[in-house]
Amino acid sequence: MRVLFSGFHNPHFITITEYIESAIKALGHDLIIFDDRRHIIPGIIRQRMQWLHQFDLQHINKEMVSLASKTKPDVAIVTGGHRITGLTVKSLKDNGIVTVLWTIDAPLNFQPILDVASYYDHVFCQGTEAIELLNHAGIKGAIWLPVACDPNVHKPVGLSPEEKRHYGNDVAFVGSYYPNREELFEKLTDFNLGIWGPGWEKLSLDSPLRKFLRGDELKPEAWSKVYSASKIILATHYQDPENRFPVYQASPRIFEALACGAFVISDNQRDVFSLFKEGEHLARFVNPDDLVEKIRYYLEHPEERKKIARLGRLVVLQNHTYVHRIEKLLSVVSRN
Repeated sequence: MRVLFSGFHNPHFITITEYIESAIKALGHDLIIFDDRRHIIPGIIRQRMQWLHQFDLQHINKEMVSLASKTKPDVAIVTGGHRITGLTVKSLKDNGIVTVLWTIDAPLNFQPILDVASYYDHVFCQGTEAIELLNHAGIKGAIWLPVACDPNVHKPVGLSPEEKRHYGNDVAFVGSYYPNREELFEKLTDFNLGIWGPGWEKLSLDSPLRKFLRGDELKPEAWSKVYSASKIILATHYQDPENRFPVYQASPRIFEALACGAFVISDNQRDVFSLFKEGEHLARFVNPDDLVEKIRYYLEHPEERKKIARLGRLVVLQNHTYVHRIEKLLSVVSRN
């Protein structure tokens, strides 16, 4: 099968885009790559002048249609969905190409998705909240397709003594700063805590968390070192601070940390515990006091913690890789 895949290539580190591309190729399909953020106008100008932003999007969409015309794929997969227009999707379909949308972000700006989703032949959603929002808008038939791990990237790594000291903590978190995370982590200052990720410079100068900051934005190879070196990995999911919409989706960090053999304690995220069993593959906390109690328990019970981590890694490799996801997506496409 010839697959045209549209995604964003971050110039600084690999992302979901590259993991999906690798899975398509691993399954033996011909891959045609389209970068849907290949802008011709700098972002600072596009932000100030809406008409230039629209002009730039038109250029990107023309490029995609042109590429499809030259390469004649059987299927076009668009991730995200914010930059490819309904007219482009219609043009692809008019040329006999099966069109697929895979939403992969929290629904911060979901209206563009609602505007284009009905144009696609198939819609897949990372989180079940997106399916609910589509259903509410009268767009039926979307399929839940979470993100996953890439075992070639997300795996336990050997560490030098120096790396173990640098990356290892009893409790570690890798992710962006949000006020609710700050409030939660302030309850954990009695532990050997390590916090990695962007935005934590927003902490006040007298914040008790400042002494636990270990680094800003990390590349995937460094994430694997944190996950391999630390005893407990925390997973706290983004939630809209204004409660405008729910977020149920499982973060990529869940799959990636489990694939690295980490023991994970996650907040009570609906999609996570639809995929994994509490106490068997990972642990769950429901409030700050519960988290403190769970951390203490699992630090005091290392064999139980290691057993859960082993089973978590086993199940994620058996069921939740990007190869599994692409197999499912293309099997649905092939049936219709």
